[in-house]
Amino acid sequence: MYGPSPDLMVAAMNHTDYESSKACGAYVLVRAAGGASVTVRITNECPLPCAPGQLDLSKQAFAELAGLSAGRIPITWSLLSPSTSDTVSIRYKTGSSRHWCGIQAIGHRNPLARLEVGVGSGWRQLSRTDYNYFLSADGTGCGGPLRLTDIYGEQLTVNGVAIRPDAVQPTRVQFTQH
Repeated sequence: MYGPSPDLMVAAMNHTDYESSKACGAYVLVRAAGGASVTVRITNECPLPCAPGQLDLSKQAFAELAGLSAGRIPITWSLLSPSTSDTVSIRYKTGSSRHWCGIQAIGHRNPLARLEVGVGSGWRQLSRTDYNYFLSADGTGCGGPLRLTDIYGEQLTVNGVAIRPDAVQPTRVQFTQH
């Protein structure tokens, strides 16, 4: 659900835990039965028969836990709030304009609970798609201030992000580590 990245320590999460892209961007610590572990970022949903609790790891991440010839191994995983010097970035979806837009937050330390756009003196919550964009079907708030809220309730306000479809635009904010 994110574009290509040089970071290959990624995984796809099962449908149940992925929760219609709510886990997209989350970092998880994956542990194998033998004690090896690896931190990965969730970037997609894995298809059936990926069952609740299962992850589909990139080859690079899997290799940190076991030999690739093992194919499938038992794992456990837990949510992380990693240390990072990076800030959140914003990307507008292809075709976005002042009349319709899709907005994606990238590089957030903690999973996003919601994304809102500034409307007058208030905020309007946008609906999240299964492909991890928040949509404003009528264009309300497109190109204006954004408010991001993580699963811990922390809110970040982002101003000055122009509508530039497919351009990753860095901000100066990041969620607190938990």
